[in-house]
Amino acid sequence: MKLEPSAFLADPKLIQLLEKTCTVVDCNDCNADHVLFRQGDPPIGLYLIAKGGAEVSMNSEDGETILSVEVVPGSLLGLPAVIGNQPYSLTARAHHGSWVGFIRKEEFNALVQTDAELMVKVLQVLANEVRSARIAITQL
Repeated sequence: MKLEPSAFLADPKLIQLLEKTCTVVDCNDCNADHVLFRQGDPPIGLYLIAKGGAEVSMNSEDGETILSVEVVPGSLLGLPAVIGNQPYSLTARAHHGSWVGFIRKEEFNALVQTDAELMVKVLQVLANEVRSARIAITQL
């Protein structure tokens, strides 16, 4: 299954707001890609790819890769898990040297509860993910 990388892109205004509250994840310390979260892990927060890139993937129960997508700067990862308070449905790996911001689930929830415009922009990212997944399913 092939998802469009644009499925994870957030509005620049949303990115700017989230960058103000995020903590930087250092992706320079290791030679390989840095695992941000794994499929099935409980959600702890969101990840913003500000520079560089990342790969998101999904595996079947027997470990076979179902999908793998390269995401670009401006992507917001982990949103469905945080909003739904459900385990991450994908695994995300930031590429070496990428600039990644992390926003704790509690901080994100507090932020969107106080800003209606922000919530609309978050819903747009979710809608893009759903639309991209539906298109990918029709192409199977």
